Amino acid sequence: MGVTTSPEHLDELEELLFTAGVASVGRVVQARDHPHPNTYLGSGKLAEVKTALRERDANLVACDDELTPRQERNLEAELGVPVIDRTAVILDIFADHASTAEGKLQVELAQLEYNLARMRGLWTHLERLGGGIGTRGPGESQIETDRRLARDRIAALRRRLAGVRSSRAVMRAERDRARLPSVALAGYTNAGKSTLLNGLTGADAPVRDRLFHTLDPSTRTMRHEGRTYLVTDTVGFIRKLPHQLVDAFGATLEETQLADLIVQVIDASALEAEREAMIRAVDEVLDEIGVSDQPRVLAINKVDLLAEDERAELRFRHPEGILVSATTAEGLELLRERIEREFLRTLRRVELLVPYSEGARLAELHELAGDLEREETAEGVRVVVRLPAPLAERYARFAVGDGHPAGALAATGSSHSATRP
Repeated sequence: MGVTTSPEHLDELEELLFTAGVASVGRVVQARDHPHPNTYLGSGKLAEVKTALRERDANLVACDDELTPRQERNLEAELGVPVIDRTAVILDIFADHASTAEGKLQVELAQLEYNLARMRGLWTHLERLGGGIGTRGPGESQIETDRRLARDRIAALRRRLAGVRSSRAVMRAERDRARLPSVALAGYTNAGKSTLLNGLTGADAPVRDRLFHTLDPSTRTMRHEGRTYLVTDTVGFIRKLPHQLVDAFGATLEETQLADLIVQVIDASALEAEREAMIRAVDEVLDEIGVSDQPRVLAINKVDLLAEDERAELRFRHPEGILVSATTAEGLELLRERIEREFLRTLRRVELLVPYSEGARLAELHELAGDLEREETAEGVRVVVRLPAPLAERYARFAVGDGHPAGALAATGSSHSATRP
């Protein structure tokens, strides 16, 4: 049974519960300015929930908000069944879906931090056994022991995750050395990001129709017009994503923070109000992790499920968006072209003279830039290429100087390969 203060969130809570393996048999809504500090719900609404539990033979209550430990304990005492909140449901899903060592570490850290404040309730039946000064009861001792063990484990997990981030930083440094343009797919959970990753790159990343299927970033390469791009699928977002999950999954969200371009994926098949709420939820998380100003492309996925008039409405509402279907490949070429255009805006046009002895650098330029202008000369290969600013600095020693004026290349009339825009 789900309890929430916001009717429009009930569908999502029910879907979260379904993903966690729980069937929902009823809903209860209460409109209050503030949740009751002790029981979350008012006394009248609590009586209504008790009646509904008996009538529908429910054995669990799920709350759409995050409950305080006191509210959770009091609700369970009043209702006589386990009570969980939105964060607990999401953590349960994350624990079930985590597959890599890093993902499991992140989930365990988030679970421990969530449960640390709730440990007191586990031992209240022992606290009464203790007496005054100098006579600590076994309940209090057990609470202290559990909290100490939990804090030690949290510290150990943070150290291990710091090591994971360090290893990821080494791998990212290798990628940065090659300086391939990076694209992060970000969006609401189950918007089709993994399918889109496969469609853009030809990869076969696992895909399932369930919330939070992807917890660990998956990076694949995409080739377009001779240039290689790195495309990363990231963890999906939802409304009211708990802060401890944002913190725990910092290594995953870091891929979004460091990407050159964000492709925000939205589900075209969702109802208009729901779709707009999803866009706002993603915007809020991107703002929270500090990437709200990053270059962004809107990909409106699953348009194969829409009629033509619905597509026209989407084009009107999101003229800057690209309508795609990761399943049928519709619009994927347009999306690749848009990604290329956005990236080209950041490039610097440079003219280089690469000695024949530096053949490896020339091959590297072809790999990084795709098509480029080149001319064979007695001194080496003269190249006109567009590069990201950091890479342009790396090749500064080959830059054409005063002895090689900028117009010299065009004046020679030698053969060139295709010129990139």
